[in-house]
Amino acid sequence: MLTEMQKYEAGLPFSFLDPEVATMKEHALRLCRAFNEVDTADLPGQIAIIRELFGACGERVYIQPPFNCDVGANISVGEDFLANYNVKILDVGEVRIGDYCMIGPNTVISTVNHPLSPRERRQKISILKSVVIGNDVWIGANCTILPGVTIGSNVVIAAGAVVTKDLPSNCIAAGVPARVTRHSLPDDTDMPCSDSP
Repeated sequence: MLTEMQKYEAGLPFSFLDPEVATMKEHALRLCRAFNEVDTADLPGQIAIIRELFGACGERVYIQPPFNCDVGANISVGEDFLANYNVKILDVGEVRIGDYCMIGPNTVISTVNHPLSPRERRQKISILKSVVIGNDVWIGANCTILPGVTIGSNVVIAAGAVVTKDLPSNCIAAGVPARVTRHSLPDDTDMPCSDSP
């Protein structure tokens, strides 16, 4: 008989009220609280907490408080990551975000779902599906990225979109649910930035 934590680690449905699972989430809640209380002028202090909280992150990471997540250790972000105010990442499952990504304010990225069965919902069962986001992705304000979604590279997601399905690379997506509204965005990642010497 598997414990709820063993079910969680195996990627099986599990009870999120289990004491071991709750302890894991409490650690992240404490670190998020500490991050949100750091003086915004203290960038090294903020970065130190994010490095302790996240599973992996690039050298340049900028997050505007408040920021909240479920576990923290399940989040990996690449180089030059930026999250605006009030971003929430429900990372009970894995969230992988590539390089040069920006997330607008009030956006939610979720890896957790719950059963359609009322009996199982009363048992507080969670179902996990990872979220994977490529490089050079810009997620606008007030977006929701649902469990199991993979977003390609060089993607722009318009403000207010709800992403329920995978999105290919080099596109713009908008709406509820989000749909591709434009293909073939320019891929100029090999060109120097305008502020380069």
